[in-house]
Amino acid sequence: MPEGGRIPKPRAALTTATSRGLVLDLIRSAGPISRVELAERTGFTQATMSTVVRQLIREGLVREAGRSESTGGKPRVLLEVDPDARFAVGIQLGADFITFVVTNLSGALVGGTRIRGVGPSDPDLTVARMAAQVDALLTGLGVAPGRVVGIGIAAPGPLDLDSGSLLAPPTLAAWRDFPIRDAVRRATGFPVTIDNDATAAAIGEFWSGSIAGTAAHCTVYMGAGIGSGIVLGGTVYRGASSNAGEIGQLWVSAPDGAGPGATVEDLAGPKAIAASARAGLAEGRRSAVELSPEEDPFLDFELVAAAAVDGDPFALELITRSADHLATAIVAVANILDLDSIVLAGPSFATAGPLYLVAAERRLAEGFFARARHRVQVRLSAHVADAAAVGAAALILHQELAPHSAGQTAPRARRLPI
Repeated sequence: MPEGGRIPKPRAALTTATSRGLVLDLIRSAGPISRVELAERTGFTQATMSTVVRQLIREGLVREAGRSESTGGKPRVLLEVDPDARFAVGIQLGADFITFVVTNLSGALVGGTRIRGVGPSDPDLTVARMAAQVDALLTGLGVAPGRVVGIGIAAPGPLDLDSGSLLAPPTLAAWRDFPIRDAVRRATGFPVTIDNDATAAAIGEFWSGSIAGTAAHCTVYMGAGIGSGIVLGGTVYRGASSNAGEIGQLWVSAPDGAGPGATVEDLAGPKAIAASARAGLAEGRRSAVELSPEEDPFLDFELVAAAAVDGDPFALELITRSADHLATAIVAVANILDLDSIVLAGPSFATAGPLYLVAAERRLAEGFFARARHRVQVRLSAHVADAAAVGAAALILHQELAPHSAGQTAPRARRLPI
């Protein structure tokens, strides 16, 4: 918390971009596209459009891609991004796993790797390990460092985005107040940006175009903890300190009314399910689940999830309980924000995601307040396990290549979520 307990000024959620950034994003998302159509969709003059396109071609970001079919006049020259002109690294930092991905300018996944999570290790040692992993990944993919625009890091909250620090993430106790943005920048030499893992996953969904046209979207993210990224009207909703969406911290009343109850994360998160599995097996519950000898809660959760998918009754009971608690939180958020789109993302959905999906769909069909007016589309992320890393890469691509700037307007262009 800042000195004196004062909440920092919220970051502006701008929905306009520089002319260069706006045109680049439109070519990326809608190309191949002509200069005439770009001018029509942005409202820019032909002279401005020609100047911007010339700059993008000179930088090697955009190239000509043939001509459109003739409709009686002169065929128009079409433009597209050169996907291999630039690359971005996305890192998904978690207690369970650290995931590394490389994406190209079009947002396509070029390659990636995953290692075990940070655990109790010293943050500086982990940063050195992360830097070595980034170097090895880029070398293995044959990506020249000069074509890498930077590194995006998705981390569990709460975060201080102004200082680039982790504040007090419940699943990463050793990282309290750690300035991860500057530490990774020094270790790698690349520009670095950070964001909440759930928000990064939501930005990745937007960048890919999978939630285009939605009015109110929420990406529910479950890794070691549970959070959500919220996109309203094409703009990320961040809250007063850029820490909105922590649905795992919603409190659920104790069944008997005694005591304060527990949070959704306490009941539905991987640690809770792993603990319940160990307790049940110790009490003699019959199950094919064999938990990890090192008592790793995240590995235990994977094992329980796999057994549930295979139909083991005890494992299925545990995952169903988790899915029901999470569905309760999802319905609450859907009703508060009048959502029309929900995506489930995160490594903890990688195995048993379909079971969570069914539970969410069932509960929304029963309990969504505006269901007589519209339905809520629910689906699993295309990059379910790596969604935050892919989103973090999209974040750095957008920040470095299509930065926002106050004062530019583009009434007919799609909004951008940063």
